[in-house]
Amino acid sequence: MRKIVECVPNFSEGRRPEVIDAIVDALREVPGIRVLDQHADPNHNRLVVTLVGEPEATAEAAFRGAQRAVELINMEEHQGEHPRIGAVDVIPFVPVQWVSMRDCVSLARQVGRRIAQELGVPVYLYGEAATRPERRDLAAVRKGQYEGLKAEIHLPHRQPDFGEARMHPTAGATAVGARAPLIAFNINLDTSDVTIARKIARAIRGSSGGFRDVRALGVMISDRGIAQVSINVCDYRTAPLHRVFEVVRSEASRYGVRVLGSEIVGLVPLDALVEAAEYCLRLQGFDRKQVLERRIWSTLEGEPT
Repeated sequence: MRKIVECVPNFSEGRRPEVIDAIVDALREVPGIRVLDQHADPNHNRLVVTLVGEPEATAEAAFRGAQRAVELINMEEHQGEHPRIGAVDVIPFVPVQWVSMRDCVSLARQVGRRIAQELGVPVYLYGEAATRPERRDLAAVRKGQYEGLKAEIHLPHRQPDFGEARMHPTAGATAVGARAPLIAFNINLDTSDVTIARKIARAIRGSSGGFRDVRALGVMISDRGIAQVSINVCDYRTAPLHRVFEVVRSEASRYGVRVLGSEIVGLVPLDALVEAAEYCLRLQGFDRKQVLERRIWSTLEGEPT
């Protein structure tokens, strides 16, 4: 069976269609790469692309996407709700099939070094690829965002893993890493008071005593006039989606606020949704082999890893 790696680069552009198309085209032009999903959010001013391929092809595509973004995005003009440190904010590699986390760490370091050397963008390694314990958490790398890092990059504790200790004049810096599958999960609230969303985010994120594998922040969705709890579920096995959702709904009710709905950005593992369905439907005696797609995969190709 083929080796398959997933890569989910995040770019600081969600409003200009011509720039979004140019970046995605650069990813697609690498032979053997499949772009599975692209999600551009104008409020966050962010583009999230999910692509898969064999390891070397995926690494090449990630670099070409970064190269195009560096050419087209000026961080001095960028504004958006989502934390970011550069035109290419983050590039994570995720093992999918016949690839180990160690392989993905190697890819992250290879691509990070190349971005620094060929594009002149300082690179920080995070997640499983981190060279310092404090940089395993992406939030620590992005502390202060673009503006804060620009002011502190020369300090010893903030110097990059690759490249000079100074921001690229228009593209900022980039974080490259390796991680397990992550679910970007947003919950929208029936209020325009963003402080409520921020209080709920504080209650559920691991750094303040909530779910160990959840990162969250409260943001304002200006075009809809509502507040949102923007969540990264780093491990759905320890923080199931339905449990996170129920806690957010319970916390919101304390402030007299309803949950309007939720959304998933990008792709999501099937098991995460099946687990939520088992809980919400109170299924009894359910076997995951009853999922049609699983039966098809196991019959035709073997169970996917």
